[in-house]
Amino acid sequence: MDELLNSISTIATSLHGDRVEAIATALQRITGPENFDKCISAFGSAASLEIANDFRRAWLSYPTMTGAGLAVALRAARHTASAIGIAESVTLVWTGPKSGLIPTRNTEQVIREVIAQATKTLFIVSYVFYKAHSIVSSLNAATERGVSVRILLESSTEHGGVVTGDGLQAMHEAVPKSELFVWNPANKAETAGSFTAAVHAKCAVADHQVAFITSANLTSAAMERNMELGVLVRGGTTPNRLHSHLDALVVTGAISKWH
Repeated sequence: MDELLNSISTIATSLHGDRVEAIATALQRITGPENFDKCISAFGSAASLEIANDFRRAWLSYPTMTGAGLAVALRAARHTASAIGIAESVTLVWTGPKSGLIPTRNTEQVIREVIAQATKTLFIVSYVFYKAHSIVSSLNAATERGVSVRILLESSTEHGGVVTGDGLQAMHEAVPKSELFVWNPANKAETAGSFTAAVHAKCAVADHQVAFITSANLTSAAMERNMELGVLVRGGTTPNRLHSHLDALVVTGAISKWH
């Protein structure tokens, strides 16, 4: 049975979806492997002939299997292959010394890639912003092409936060068309109680589809020199859930627009 299952898997993963459907439709019209010649043309080009012959040989070992049954199996395999193809993928992102053993992506490269891929919405969270010139140029390019760019930063000590220097004012001057947000002081006080709290999350999420979760701040040191670790997540539910969560913080007033 493994041979037949492997053959079904090969068809589902090697051929175009439309081709797989054509084969499944042809299989429905025949009763057994002895009639296989009637559906061989559904495999298309000569390049697929070897796949077809392997399938025929595997089916001959299980002649009681009907064409209709194999058509169902083939469609199920194709559907599974498609689902896996759009499933969540996670890539390791690292700035710092390389081991030479594990492949990684660079922090600055990845965050600029996320920004560049945004077509409608982009939400970035960072503890601090300082002299990240390459990120600034990418953010301005995003706003120029009509992307709604929202950025959440920690407030300066002069405005009730814990960061030295006003990163929000610096970001406003660097990316004037972005919407800037702070942790609402009332919500922060309620959350932290008698303790000190700060915006310490760092992430970038574009179009609810791709998310970069990282230890890196929006600073030149984080992009170029520090040892920073993150993951780039594509597909699946994580980017959408993260983006929706950040949007909900705005709607509920947990974070508010910077003035």
